[in-house]
Parts: sequence; structure tokens; C-alpha cells
Amino acid sequence: MRFSLSSTGLQEWNGNVLAVGLPKGDVDSTATALERRFAGITEILKQQEFKGKPSDQLVITPLSEGPQRLVVLGLGDADGIDADSLRGAAARAAKASIGCDGTLGLQLPWTGTADADAEAARISAEAVRLCLYTDQRFRKESDPRRSPDALELIDLDPAAISGFAAVNATCAGVELARELVAAPPNVVTPAALADTAAGIAGDHGLELKVLERSDCEARGMGAFLAVSQGSDLPPKFIHLIYRPEGEVKHRIALVGKGLTFDSGGYNLKVGAAQIDMMKFDMGGSAAVLGAMRSIAELKPSGVEVHMVVASCENMVNGSAVHPGDIVTAANGMTIEINNTDAEGRLTLADALLYACEQKPDAVVDLATLTGACVIALGDEMAGLWSNNDGLAKSLDAAAQMGGEGLWRMPLRNSYKDGLKSLLADMKNTGPRPGGSITAALFLKEFVAQDTAWAHIDIAGPVWSDKGKGVNPAGATGYGVRTLVNWVLAQS
Repeated sequence: MRFSLSSTGLQEWNGNVLAVGLPKGDVDSTATALERRFAGITEILKQQEFKGKPSDQLVITPLSEGPQRLVVLGLGDADGIDADSLRGAAARAAKASIGCDGTLGLQLPWTGTADADAEAARISAEAVRLCLYTDQRFRKESDPRRSPDALELIDLDPAAISGFAAVNATCAGVELARELVAAPPNVVTPAALADTAAGIAGDHGLELKVLERSDCEARGMGAFLAVSQGSDLPPKFIHLIYRPEGEVKHRIALVGKGLTFDSGGYNLKVGAAQIDMMKFDMGGSAAVLGAMRSIAELKPSGVEVHMVVASCENMVNGSAVHPGDIVTAANGMTIEINNTDAEGRLTLADALLYACEQKPDAVVDLATLTGACVIALGDEMAGLWSNNDGLAKSLDAAAQMGGEGLWRMPLRNSYKDGLKSLLADMKNTGPRPGGSITAALFLKEFVAQDTAWAHIDIAGPVWSDKGKGVNPAGATGYGVRTLVNWVLAQS
């Protein structure tokens, strides 16, 4: 999508769709400016009882001259307009523009300072592109939906153009993650994830290593391989590397859970578990692959990024792992599997050990790990656990910048008692209360003690049934913007 700043103001702007934001309490003055361009608009706003509330929206089409469509958006209280308000307004403008092609012009109450306006430009551009995304890969005939292919922001500081620099690359990563999560499990298999990584490596000059089953056996990855042994599809352990030109000042690792389908194993998912939706159990791997696609294009300096995904299916056959089996991870730790549906943490155990072998300064893992996190935080927030306050704060700032909800959760060591096993070093699940905390504590056992680590449970926001904000219904691509923003902040 093309982004630009308009060289003309509201009165002269000429494109296909014009969207204007009106704050509550300032409707009359802004409407007066609109009246000079569109005679009669003030009376229409009065008739519609337009007060500038966030729920207020007026679409007028066709117009006698100028743009094909005029969209007037309520923004709420003027002193309460923040990044989320701008993001929401831009998203509403994008949705209201569907049906028109060409250029969408957007005027919102910008701050008038260069840095803040650059941030507003980034937020608005991301929101518009992500809102206009549509996935029609699996339809016999595509829907010939018209939508703008260009965005112009009106009355913005010229220096704000810098805000567009990373938008298309970041959004391309989000869209890749959405496509991976949305695709059915007969399309996105462990081999398909490895192929996706190969495509990114080939297109952008990254390094790629793919460990096959025999390679993982040689490394003693018994936890990961135990999950895969019930599937006819071979597991793939994927290591994708971005190396910057020049000096490496920071080395980080991104680890994503890669269960391309999770039946639950012999602890079969039933009832509310929605087994048909377990294609999204590779949402963590989709997020890190999407982030790597963006990072590869943006080429941040000074930061080396290692992406690790242990990918497989969790299926049921005569070879599948039993409840009660004891397996051994790559570090020699033994794990009693008291629930085969707590498989993601087993794959992540060996993935985290491998990631720490790369000697990173920090490791961040993303996983659709627990239903308990969804119960705690709902479907708009991911949970964050970390052994390092500085890392947690930087990830929170990156998530806020991207408009992705993130909430730090406790990593209380006393809860680890729930993982004690009579026979093995530990069990893979603890008691039901605090289930997302014990899951994080399990993962922590496989992280080097001197390594900063964060675990992000994205089970809630990975998918949206109805769509909200910049996310359409379906896969959201959650986590890509957070990771890209965080990596760029390290450069």
C-alpha cells in the first residue's frame, strides 16, 4: 500500500474517499470547516444527532463533486485522544472506505509536533493497511472487493513522513502470520512451516537450518519427539538466522510454538475445547516467522536474531505418547507426561534449550499455551511472564506501540511445587488453579540461568471470532508488531 502526506489541506484535497475525525465538544468548529467544502454537512450532522462520540459515524455517498465518499468519525473527548483513539479512528475510516478504490484521505486532530505526528502517521498507516487485509486463498472465486490502495494524511507536519518507514514491512509480517494461522492443518504442516522459513531465507539472504527427526534424536530432544511420535508427518526443527552487517551489539532469540494441529493426544480435546480450531496452535511460530519476514526486510543494525521453532503435530495412533510416559529433554531432565494435551511446553522445552545454546542476550517465546490464560485475560490480552524486569518493560512498551494488549503475570516460584513428580524430575502439568503460571514455571526450567527470558501466552488474542479494531474476523497475526518493535528498539 502507498502512503503519503497530502500537499493540500482539507478544502483542496481530492481523492476517492475523505475521512475526517471530529472530537466531542469540537463538532461545531470542525463542521464549519467541512461546510465550506461540503454545503449542507452541518445540517446533516444535526439531523443525525452527531455529537462526536466514538460510536458516531456518518457516511455520505455519492457526493456531487470531489471525493466519491465522505466519512465523518466521532473521536470522543478531545483531551482523551491517544494512540488507541487514532488507531481506532483510522481503522473505522478504512472499513468505511471499502467499496471505493483509489486514495483514502484521512484528517485527524494531529498534535502538530514532528515526533508525535510521525508516530500518528505510523499508527494510522498500520491500521488502514491491516484493516483492508482480506484472505481469499481458499475460495473457488475471489470476491472482487474494491478498496483503496493508497492513504494520504491531511494537514500533518511534513517531517511525519518518517513514520511510514517500517509500516509496509511490519504489516507484511502480520499478514504472513495471519495466513499461516488461518490456513487449514492439511495445508500448514511442519514441512510447510519449514518451507515458509526457506522462502524468507531465500528472498532476504537469511541463514536457515532445518533439523530432521534423526538430527533431533542425535541431540537428545526426547520431549519434542515424544509429541511428534503419533503423527504420520515428520517433525521439523527450524532455525532461521538474521545477521546484520557490521558489529553485533545484541543477540536475541525468538521461539515459537509450532503445533500445526493439536488433537490433545490421548487426552483428546472434547466439548468446549473446539478441536476443529486447533490449527491455530502454531500461532506462536506464525508470529516469529512473520516477525522474521519483517526484520529481514527492515535490516536493523547491530542486532542478530535467531528464530527457533520445533514443529510437529500432536496426534493419536498406536505410536502416540501415553499419559504417564516419562521422556527426557535435551538437557537430561526427565518429564512425566500426566497430560498429553499439555504438549506445547514439551516442544518448547527442547526449543528453549537449543535457543540458549546460541548464547543470546535475551530469549522471548510466544505460544498458544494455556486455556487458563484466556480465562484470566480474555481474548484481547496476552499474558507475559519474565525473569527480567528490564526485558518485561521493553516488551510492554513494544506491545503498546503496536497496539497489542499485553499484561505481566506473576512468576511465583512456590507454584512450582505443583509440578513435582513421584518418579521423574517433574510433571508437565500442575493443578488446575494457576495453570498458566505453572506452565510458565515449567518453561523457565529450560532457560539458562544467566539469560533474560520472557514467555508470552497468546492463546487468547491469536484468533478473533468477530474481528475488532485492526483485526478482521479470524487470525489476528498477534505478536508480530510487538516483536518487530522490540527488535528495532535493540538496534
